[in-house]
Amino acid sequence: MSETLLAVDLGLRTGLALFGQDGRLIWYRSSNFGSRPRLRKAAYSVLNEAEGVTVVAMEGGGDLAVPWISEIDRRGLRFYQINAERWRTALLLSRQQRHGPDAKKHADTLARKIIEWSGAKRPTSLRHDAAEAICIGFWGVLHVGWLSEIPKELGME
Repeated sequence: MSETLLAVDLGLRTGLALFGQDGRLIWYRSSNFGSRPRLRKAAYSVLNEAEGVTVVAMEGGGDLAVPWISEIDRRGLRFYQINAERWRTALLLSRQQRHGPDAKKHADTLARKIIEWSGAKRPTSLRHDAAEAICIGFWGVLHVGWLSEIPKELGME
């Protein structure tokens, strides 16, 4: 398998999205780890499950990020820890990110476009943490150069 990028929207309910080197979404999900100890153990198993990961893009920090960062460092992966404003500024219009609820709504819309463009399985429901992980990952594939520009099919021009 070629290189992949894992996107993580960190929290007790964590959004995860895996992207291939072609910039397309492979899979996405939301995982409710329920407690800090379970979240701390999750980094190891999630990184094992996500085949070919060479890059991790994560939104979130604090003590919840420490085990992830330790496991990422142990594996020698490239790592980008960002805040929501970084990917939102790159992917959403200013008017789409003025208020938190608006930004989440527009992230959901963008995530659905990325799912469609990628040919990934359509969601029956899409939790906001998974939608944001998709957006974080899409920012990541642009940032590392796996995509040179936003595909026209996403209608973001």
